[in-house]
Amino acid sequence: MVELKTDTSIDAMYATGQVVGQALTAVREAADVGVSLLELDEVAHEVLRSAGATSPFLGYRPSFAPVPFPAVLCTSVNDAIVHGIPTGYRLRDGDLLSADFGAQLGGWAGDSAISFTVGRARPEDVRLIETAERALAAGIEAAVVGNRIGDIAHAIGSVCRSAGYGVPDGFGGHGIGRKMHEDPSVPNEGRPGRGMPLRHGMVLAIEPMLIASGGDGYHAAPDGWTLRTNDGSRAAHAEHTVAITEAGPRVLTAREAL
Repeated sequence: MVELKTDTSIDAMYATGQVVGQALTAVREAADVGVSLLELDEVAHEVLRSAGATSPFLGYRPSFAPVPFPAVLCTSVNDAIVHGIPTGYRLRDGDLLSADFGAQLGGWAGDSAISFTVGRARPEDVRLIETAERALAAGIEAAVVGNRIGDIAHAIGSVCRSAGYGVPDGFGGHGIGRKMHEDPSVPNEGRPGRGMPLRHGMVLAIEPMLIASGGDGYHAAPDGWTLRTNDGSRAAHAEHTVAITEAGPRVLTAREAL
């Protein structure tokens, strides 16, 4: 069942989204060679505490997970696509880091992700990240009243595939509101004009995930959470929480320029 949010509720979700954006900005500013993933998790946790918000990630345990998620931030490095658990790993020059973060404030959830490089960037990583951001922008542009879920999926997938990148099958975006994961699912590939019609008041987390090699294969790491590319190639992830309104898509997790 899809809950249509009122304009007042969307405003409240924007407040939550700003906490998410602040945390991701702080994480990117803190990420440097020699900084550990656990230290970045603490940076994000401090933003939550300062805002009086809580984490929908911490303690989250879906059916596939062997243990509850132990952190407030997902940190996926290099060949990790999503759901990376923060550890004592210290970032190295040239690492590609995807950071995914959520917040709960006033009963509403927000969810967003960024990918960036640490230290000296490899040109191929820059292109991968820029394509992920373009795919996200295309998905948001398609998130308008009168379109359908398939139009968002097609917009994302077209950008990814035309650039030669892989798209992990079975993973994509989702509805969001009182809970972090709600109906409907938002695939990263699809056929235009298909799927649920988009209506004013729908709020979606739109999140393309790209695999550099062009392959789609992935597997779960021994921790049961981290998804890694099968061929060891690098991956990128970009995400925003977006409200569909009569005035056009409203990005609720918009953040200051990084």
